[in-house]
Amino acid sequence: MTDMFVSLGTWNWLIFGFILMALEVLAPGIFLFWLGLAALLVGLISFTVVISWQIQLVMFAVFAAAAVPVWRRLARPKLDASTSPFLNKRTEALLGREFTLEKPIVDGNGTMRIGDTVWRVAGPDTPAGTRVKVVQVDGVNLTVAAA
Repeated sequence: MTDMFVSLGTWNWLIFGFILMALEVLAPGIFLFWLGLAALLVGLISFTVVISWQIQLVMFAVFAAAAVPVWRRLARPKLDASTSPFLNKRTEALLGREFTLEKPIVDGNGTMRIGDTVWRVAGPDTPAGTRVKVVQVDGVNLTVAAA
């Protein structure tokens, strides 16, 4: 078994790296790509510097472990607050918008349909069909006023 590790050479690392990258094409998941890249790096370094097989294995382990945070940083989508300011803030997106009441507001409370969702609304008693403007948001409750 030791002879196998001793015989690890530059070409073996390069072939191993390309095999891992080819397997990534067959079974996508991005994980094998980074292991293949680590193997390629070990192969390229061992082209320039003569390194023992123990150091080559340690280098492969270090490169493979370092590839995980690099992959997470590159793969994570960068969310910009200016492009999606109301992400996970659905009620704040309704602030200032005008809607038509489908049902009247009675005794200061009622409901209003916005899209496919029914919202609880508070405000002055208002008949159905009136345009109202969302003036305040409190959790899932909307406060409206005549528009």
